[in-house]
Amino acid sequence: MSSKKICGILVASAVLVAFHGAAGAQQNSSGQGVKQDAKAVGHGIGNGARDVGHATRHAAVSIGHGAKKAGIAVGHGARDGWNATRHAVKHVFHKDD
Repeated sequence: MSSKKICGILVASAVLVAFHGAAGAQQNSSGQGVKQDAKAVGHGIGNGARDVGHATRHAAVSIGHGAKKAGIAVGHGARDGWNATRHAVKHVFHKDD
C-alpha cells in the first residue's frame, strides 16, 4: 500500500472519528466530554502517523539495502568484464598473464 493511500485512510478515519465524537459530545451536555473526545482523536492521529513513519522507514531501509546489493553486483560485473577484456587483449598480442 502506498503512503498516499495510507495517509488518505488515516485522514478519513480521523474525520469519521472526529464527527462521531462530536455527535456523541453534543449529546453530553458537559464540555469535558468534548475535550476527552478531541484528545482521543489527537492520540489516534498521532499513533497512526507514527505507524506510517515506521512503515516508511522500514520500506526505505529495505529499498536502500537492495540498491546497495545491486550496486555491488554491478561493480563486480564491471570488474569481471574489464578483466576478461584485458585478458583477451593480452592474448591477442601474445602477452598472456
